[in-house]
Amino acid sequence: MTSKNTICLWYDGTALDAAKFYAQTFPDSAVGAVHRAPGDYPSGKQGDVLTVEFTVMGIPCLGLNGGPAFPQTEAFSFQVATDDQAETDRLWNAIIDNGGSPSACGWCKDKWGLSWQITPRVLTAAVTDPDPAVAKRAFDAMMTMTKIDIAAIEAARRATA
Repeated sequence: MTSKNTICLWYDGTALDAAKFYAQTFPDSAVGAVHRAPGDYPSGKQGDVLTVEFTVMGIPCLGLNGGPAFPQTEAFSFQVATDDQAETDRLWNAIIDNGGSPSACGWCKDKWGLSWQITPRVLTAAVTDPDPAVAKRAFDAMMTMTKIDIAAIEAARRATA
């Protein structure tokens, strides 16, 4: 049964490759149906993969091989809550080591240009701490990082003024 709301992500001929990577990398992810174009279209030919149904961490997605006209931007990202440094490292490294690129504050892009926020739960708790001084220390520490270092966030949270 088709979900009532599905995220549609645009790719330049690589939707199936992206879906396979996400399914191998993230828990509760899978590649579903692959649909081929019933006729020629502006960026492909009859029989080419047109759309790919997949899930990323339980979220239904559709990869559309629509060509290069609309590349991914930071205006859309997946935020992944991680439980520890090992999970943070594994997911971050999987994205970066597969042709992706790092950015600031736990953000990175995969090789298809899709942005990901690899966000330890500890970070979220720290920057939303009810004590504004604690939240600021954790936030300031995060602002110096690319991949989030949980030990450094916890140290900033415990520090005294």
